[in-house]
Amino acid sequence: MSNESSTPSPDPTKPAAAAAAPAARSAPPPVVPPPVVPPPRKRSRIKRFFLWWLAGIAAALLIWTLVALNWSYSAGDRGGLLQKFERKGWLCKTYEGQLALYAAPGLPPEMWSFTVRDKAVADQVAGLVGERVQLHYVEHRGLPSSCFGETGFFVDRVTPAPSPTSPVLPDATTPGAAAADAVAPGVAAPTATPRAP
Repeated sequence: MSNESSTPSPDPTKPAAAAAAPAARSAPPPVVPPPVVPPPRKRSRIKRFFLWWLAGIAAALLIWTLVALNWSYSAGDRGGLLQKFERKGWLCKTYEGQLALYAAPGLPPEMWSFTVRDKAVADQVAGLVGERVQLHYVEHRGLPSSCFGETGFFVDRVTPAPSPTSPVLPDATTPGAAAADAVAPGVAAPTATPRAP
């Protein structure tokens, strides 16, 4: 009996526990459901539409500005007395000037306003204030902002003009000019005689 008591007897509950342990290890983990994504809100659609609308307006404005600046409506020259020329503006500083256009003596002049965008031309125009000048301009219509200039007339060239009060003398090389002024020796120059009433 002592031999029987020294050998351990198999426990009938152990094989069942050992078989249950592998079964517990091979069980799949619990399935976690994916997070529920709420449908897109109406507010985000409106915000997206508003942003696309603003981007479209900005692109159209940019294209319009580029077309208006690179395409000229008219071009030409104007001559007159340069009255004033200044650099002005609150945020966008531009060179602005006024040219007095005289149609006839005794009539008040018509004032023509213009803009200069080039600094080198602006320096030339500033040196001719108070003198008669001839300005070459290009007209751009439909500019969306006054940052390009207060007027649509952009002057790109200035030329000093002769004063109309300066006497025009005949050229000595013109045929007949010297003969008309010459008087034969011994002959008195003709004088105007008053007519009798």
